[in-house]
Amino acid sequence: MPIFIARLLARLTLLGTWWTPVLVFGVVFVTSWPLMTLVEPAGSALVEPGNYWWYFVVTASTVGYGDFTPETTAGHVVGAYVIVGGIATLTTVFTRLAAVLERGRGQRMRGAVTVDASGHIVLLGYTPGRTEQMTDELMADGTTRVVVCAWEEVRTHPMPERGVEFVRGDLTDESVLRRAGVHRALSVLVDARDDNEALAVALTADHVTEGAHLVVALRDLHRARHLRYVAESLSCVQWHSPFMITEELRDPGITEIYSELMTHGGAGTHSVRLPASLGAVPVERCQTALGRLYGATMLAARSGDALLVNPDWSSELPAGAVLYYIGARRLTTDELATALR
Repeated sequence: MPIFIARLLARLTLLGTWWTPVLVFGVVFVTSWPLMTLVEPAGSALVEPGNYWWYFVVTASTVGYGDFTPETTAGHVVGAYVIVGGIATLTTVFTRLAAVLERGRGQRMRGAVTVDASGHIVLLGYTPGRTEQMTDELMADGTTRVVVCAWEEVRTHPMPERGVEFVRGDLTDESVLRRAGVHRALSVLVDARDDNEALAVALTADHVTEGAHLVVALRDLHRARHLRYVAESLSCVQWHSPFMITEELRDPGITEIYSELMTHGGAGTHSVRLPASLGAVPVERCQTALGRLYGATMLAARSGDALLVNPDWSSELPAGAVLYYIGARRLTTDELATALR
């Protein structure tokens, strides 16, 4: 009988379904009960319907409470058959579970999964070192979910230990971008291998996105005008500024502010030194005076070797400290002194 079970198990395993352990368990139960009835003495409590199923489950699972046991030698043989069948069933179940887990891990490492997420950030393209840096910055708050979608040349998950999800395929294929959840994303970055490729990927991404903020990293920002034909709302960022790229992904529109600050069309960034005659001046006083009289905003202050960016309003700046501010024009020391008196 054990040989029969082994052969049956081998054939059923080929089917590759969860029915294998169920069938093995059922066959052993159906065959063992009549056999036990034949070999046990008449009136044995073991073979009663209300008892045998309990004995079978306990024995097949190798728990063995011992509340019911065979009385004859032949009954012990049937009991051993039940144990073998139970072990075969459990082995099949564990084998199937291991196969399912391994297959799932393999699909994840190969990027063959479909991401079930929304409100996440998708990075289209992978560059060793660079992508890891941007991913770390994006996930620093512990709440942002990131998906890296790379070309097929990236054979396995490049950073599984970071908790990043990985999708692999042709980045100009709409179905691949949908597997990465681009249509449900909060922001999408096109970080291609060159600007021509960036244009092609951005075209597909714009077709798939549904309200996501689309950011394109370009080596030559003069090519941004070509991308305006794809979508007026997308943002183009210098490829060599990963930090600015992550800032734009998290806070859409921030690169436009930086661009305005660095061009003649927007307010300039200037500095002015606090007059020694004023003594120590609170930051709050500097902020309100600059804003009220000159429409300027203080960004930072330098006191000796210390640079204070966005200083606390309750702190004081010593005489001679340098103020850095955004304003329409450069202020003189006398104008600053007049505003602070």
